[in-house]
Amino acid sequence: MTALRVLVVDDEPLAREGVVARLAGRADFMVVGECANADDAARAIAELSPDVVFLDVRMPGVDGFGLLERLAPARRPHVVFLTAYDRFALRAFDAEAVDYLLKPIDDDRFARALERVRAARRSAELEAKESGGVEYPARFAVRVGRRVVVAHVSDIDWIEAIGDYCGLHTASKVHLLREPLHALEGRLDPRVFMRVHRSTIVRIDRVADLRAATNRDAVARLHDGTVLKVSRTYSEGLRKVLAR
Repeated sequence: MTALRVLVVDDEPLAREGVVARLAGRADFMVVGECANADDAARAIAELSPDVVFLDVRMPGVDGFGLLERLAPARRPHVVFLTAYDRFALRAFDAEAVDYLLKPIDDDRFARALERVRAARRSAELEAKESGGVEYPARFAVRVGRRVVVAHVSDIDWIEAIGDYCGLHTASKVHLLREPLHALEGRLDPRVFMRVHRSTIVRIDRVADLRAATNRDAVARLHDGTVLKVSRTYSEGLRKVLAR
């Protein structure tokens, strides 16, 4: 594995120095930059394309979570949060952080965080290899009013076309993504999602059974009880996939 490119973001110079010092001498990590605020960090991420960001939660202006919301999901590096407050832990993992380190940083705990970063990188490389080098998004940034909410692909049961939007149906809510269905279909892993109607895409492993309907159409029932129409164009393909 080539050296992981690291960006350190913290408004406290001593905190940045501590991370940089702990990474010194580790051949598989290379510090490519340091930033003291979210604005500079956003520019550095765009210019330097780091693999890993050690990111302070509380900074003047935009905080660490706000920085992540500015980044396109496909361009987000692995994140290890740094903070003096443990109350942000749940939110950090909701943001899919690799790890969460409390200040002052313990050396052994820091070493374990690096192992988690290495494991996350190996997993990402394996997924890319298995998909033929194609990287499919793991999350979508969905705007809700003035907020940006993250919708995780793993939570999506099915997707419907709603004009110029797509409705991403999860167990708890429907997220509206401003993207036409045909465009979104091209960005989804075909081993996981399948078009079943001109206005519907379904997550294959959410399908509980498939029943024949009139005119060679079919009806798919999901594990949560949702019933979706499957047009004749796609019904045979879905049957074969489910049979496998």
